[in-house]
Amino acid sequence: MPARNHSQWSATPPLAGDEWVDSRIYSDEEIFEEELQNIFKHVWVPVCHESELPEPYDFRTTSIANEPIIVTRGPDNEIRAFLNVCPHRGMLIERRPSGSFREGQPSGNPKRMTCMFHAWQFDMKGSCVYISREKEGYQDRLKKEQTGLRRLRCEVKFGGFVWVNLDDQPIPLEEWAGGPFECLRKTLEAEPMEVFHYHKAIINTNYKLWHDTNSEFYHDFMHYHNRVTGFTDSYFARKNEAFEHGHVTVGTFEVNYAEYEGFESRAELSFPHLPPNQWYMIDLFPGINFNLRGSALRCDVVTPLGPNQVMIEFRGLGLKRDTEEERNTRINHHNSIWGPFGRNLHEDLVGVQGQGATMGKGEPRRVLHGRQENQTIHDENGMRHYYDEWGKWMNRSPSHPDQPFTQRSSVAAAE
Repeated sequence: MPARNHSQWSATPPLAGDEWVDSRIYSDEEIFEEELQNIFKHVWVPVCHESELPEPYDFRTTSIANEPIIVTRGPDNEIRAFLNVCPHRGMLIERRPSGSFREGQPSGNPKRMTCMFHAWQFDMKGSCVYISREKEGYQDRLKKEQTGLRRLRCEVKFGGFVWVNLDDQPIPLEEWAGGPFECLRKTLEAEPMEVFHYHKAIINTNYKLWHDTNSEFYHDFMHYHNRVTGFTDSYFARKNEAFEHGHVTVGTFEVNYAEYEGFESRAELSFPHLPPNQWYMIDLFPGINFNLRGSALRCDVVTPLGPNQVMIEFRGLGLKRDTEEERNTRINHHNSIWGPFGRNLHEDLVGVQGQGATMGKGEPRRVLHGRQENQTIHDENGMRHYYDEWGKWMNRSPSHPDQPFTQRSSVAAAE
């Protein structure tokens, strides 16, 4: 077919309504703000792993839906999460990305979270333990026992990940993600894991586009390494299985590393309870990915920064009991594929940034999600399932975002 003119280019595709979306959902500022309020303030996010808080008084900071978050390990070994905001004047309490409160800071005492603005102090349970000139300033009108940090729902689950939810009454975490994690639960909970790699990327694209590229393997045509090591009958037979709440898992197969020069089998360091060199993937709504390639687990967490910008945090994990030699091997296995200069990850980032470069320009476009391959690896049913869930939370049609959402019978049947 020849190149299309304007009316042909902008015409509705000859596909079902759930097989394409309007590009405005990737670029519209109003839609983005609604996503933060309607979705990200109510879903569970794995903000870090417990191994990143190994000792009492350790902390990490992050954000969810533009809300600053701090996660701490208390002297009772309990991990808790709070808004990283002082209740006095709304000051950001801790600016460091990670560290320990064991030692005192210039403006505060040891073992305390201290707001540098006016020296209010809080313990690891979020209780206010000191107000500077409390009696002089407040007399008996306000006491430290009557204030404290805003606590958040926090659970350590599914292999030691620290999950946080801004909603005080969220869907229970087990109900939210337990189904998709069943394929890896025994493996991830067999023994303690540990983060051995961390980096982040800020990409000029919409967070959903990163989820999309994790949700389908049709883009493996972009990855030479994947084509060489993976394009077998068992690869194409893998199924995308849809779960409630917009989640999807991708079935396993054996990766043939010997087919690629310079790569080796990962069988000896395969995670517990898995056949050698297996590959599993869990995609959680609205943009969290767990990807296990035999000897290394990768976790992606998205933090939307704007309709056309996202921060993605990448973690690589192995077993805590690893010897130095085993750990170095896992690091090599992870980084050769998923490190900043590995075979695959930078190609994925180039792909989604190329999409982001076009989504906010000119008139709305039709983005196709219409591949049907019996829910196997190159089917786009995972994306259709995801946008059906997105439509429910947003009450917007993904293909007609100015209209209210109506669930499609084809999507419902796929579930």
